[in-house]
Amino acid sequence: MRSKLVVGNWKMHGSLVENEALLKGLIPRLTGLGGVSVAVCVPFPYLAQLQTLLRSTEILWGAQNLSHRRAGAYTGEVSGAMLADFDCRYVLVGHSERRALYGESDVLVADKFIAAQSAGLTPILCVGETLEERQGGLTEEVVARQLEVVVSHAGVVAFENTVIAYEPVWAIGTGQTATPTQAQAVHAFIRNRLKSHDSALADRVLILYGGSVKAGNAAQLCSLPDVDGGLVGGASLNAEEFASICRAASTNNISGP
Repeated sequence: MRSKLVVGNWKMHGSLVENEALLKGLIPRLTGLGGVSVAVCVPFPYLAQLQTLLRSTEILWGAQNLSHRRAGAYTGEVSGAMLADFDCRYVLVGHSERRALYGESDVLVADKFIAAQSAGLTPILCVGETLEERQGGLTEEVVARQLEVVVSHAGVVAFENTVIAYEPVWAIGTGQTATPTQAQAVHAFIRNRLKSHDSALADRVLILYGGSVKAGNAAQLCSLPDVDGGLVGGASLNAEEFASICRAASTNNISGP
């Protein structure tokens, strides 16, 4: 049986005061929660704060991006080794906003994926299609391309230490959510795509759904056989809402072989 994972993506939100209040509200709500791991990915300036506030809790933490370079004259960049200094477990790689707003290509995402693992981090590889691509019947083609570039650069064995997040771009921050049928279909496609390379490994990989996950839809999404949790945006900024999503994932920890 695969475990469940819920990851909060704070995006470019927060302050030292707001973060402390949010985490102090979240920690007691998640204490002793069985069957699910919880993490939050935050802007770089707040990693030291999370390292201090969460080190004795069950909540893990990570970053939202990293450089594909190890070190050098790359002003403004942050390496995987720097993230590891703050005890990050996870880092988002290839989030749709990075792809769309900052022009990150599939090849660059693959390079960042490799850099994350080289630094001892677990990359959360984000894949997904735009509304136009879905309407054009290109969902599987797009997702396959995004996966296969990483497989070709890093090798399928690298997915042993990887989380995949399917995030339909048309559902991020829009209030729209993929229907259970749509979500399960793409998650199953991703797993089957990996099975074409390594069947046993594919059964172990966690695949999260990301796209307007809320307390109201989390239980249904997490009950799907190939959905292993959620990548949560705006709802992760509310302690009770986020905790409700985590509890839903915990009570639905029934997926997997």
